[in-house]
Amino acid sequence: MYRISKEYHFSASHQLLFLPEEHPCARMHGHNYVVEVELQSEELGISGFVRDYRELDALKIYIDETFDHRHINDVLGDNKATAEHLAKHFYDWCKAKWPEVTAVRVRETPKSCAEYRA
Repeated sequence: MYRISKEYHFSASHQLLFLPEEHPCARMHGHNYVVEVELQSEELGISGFVRDYRELDALKIYIDETFDHRHINDVLGDNKATAEHLAKHFYDWCKAKWPEVTAVRVRETPKSCAEYRA
């Protein structure tokens, strides 16, 4: 099995309104997010790739236009501003374009990661 991945970065704010008021994430704050898309295939295409990395840059364009320097609550809704929801959102977006997609990981910090894998 061949597996590739590529990561993209963006900065955005969010506020987790369903948390207790004293929780730090209940206040508006921001992260420098890292989104990693993973693809796999048992066979390589005629080019020798699972998928040309340059094709995946459509995700970067989508991220830049929709999420970068935005308030995630305004994009996905107040109850979907978590890394888990972002991972699922990006997975669905990518899977519709590239059937080889197997997972998407979203990092809010270097030590925390949410993953969606079907």
